[in-house]
Amino acid sequence: MKLVFKNALVAGAVALSLSSSAAMATEMTGAGSSFIYPVLSKWAESYKAKSGDSLNYQSIGSGGGIKQIKAKTVDFGATDAPMKFEELEQHGMVQFPAIIGGVVAVVNIDGVKPGQLKLSGDLLSDIFQGSVTDWSDKRVALLNPGMKIPSGPITVVTRADGSGTTAIFTSFLSKASSNFKDAVGFGAQVKWPAASTVSGKGNEGVAANVARIKNSIGYVEYAYAKKNNLSYTQVRNADGVMVSPTSESFAAASAGTDWSKFPGMNTFITYAPGAKAWPITGATFVVLYKQPANKVQAAAVLKFFDYSFKDGKKAASDLDYVPMPDATVDYIRKQVWSKVETK
Repeated sequence: MKLVFKNALVAGAVALSLSSSAAMATEMTGAGSSFIYPVLSKWAESYKAKSGDSLNYQSIGSGGGIKQIKAKTVDFGATDAPMKFEELEQHGMVQFPAIIGGVVAVVNIDGVKPGQLKLSGDLLSDIFQGSVTDWSDKRVALLNPGMKIPSGPITVVTRADGSGTTAIFTSFLSKASSNFKDAVGFGAQVKWPAASTVSGKGNEGVAANVARIKNSIGYVEYAYAKKNNLSYTQVRNADGVMVSPTSESFAAASAGTDWSKFPGMNTFITYAPGAKAWPITGATFVVLYKQPANKVQAAAVLKFFDYSFKDGKKAASDLDYVPMPDATVDYIRKQVWSKVETK
């Protein structure tokens, strides 16, 4: 399926402007995660056609989304780094996971095709820390016997903005490598130590930099790798198995997660056990106020995501996301949405 990414009129933002011809139509506003943007745009398009209501969404990164919802400049924020329960309570907010997807390592190496290169978590951690600096390194060769990998200095491409994709990626690296955990840690923004590091804004910016810089490596949500024809890698999972990023491996990683057991539904699902599990799997969380300033807008947002959960599964699957399980959606409706005042 072809993805269409629109440029925003506001600098640094990617906006979904779905104009409405209906006089009484509602325009919802949201901001944050670029991880969810490809599927959110498809949901918004189909929901607009059905209801007349439109969505203006700024794909500015999870950190930006949290800032905007806290400032009450949007109806909802979206973040791949879930807010802690204590912070949600402090600000009178709730959050819920809206979609599951995978973060993938992407490379620009001559002759290397998508899914061909194999990497491990500890090797990835050393590459992103700058201790492995050339594709001719023997550790790369050991994981890829018989594969001809041209030598070349590695350029590391990371996110410049506060990023839930970064949080997911560094959560995985911290679990796979104690050295990375101690030296860099995990979060939406970290200090990348590699001397060759180049940064880009949003998944879009990282994908663009990897596409133009030879011998580079970066990390993006899987849909961006496919849309930009980037070579993604296999990665060794917690069971020691080399796996490829697919909707099936994302589903395998999230299958054992009981979201209801975590206060605020706050959990990462990286490095999950299972032979088929993709180790860099994550979710995007939608954040709203319990007592929104505009209850009509809040009601419209819940109707939109209700539609997305019920009728947006195919669009999600077509883009290699994993829709939220029905049992989780039922919990969200009863235990999370019930706390949002819409009347």
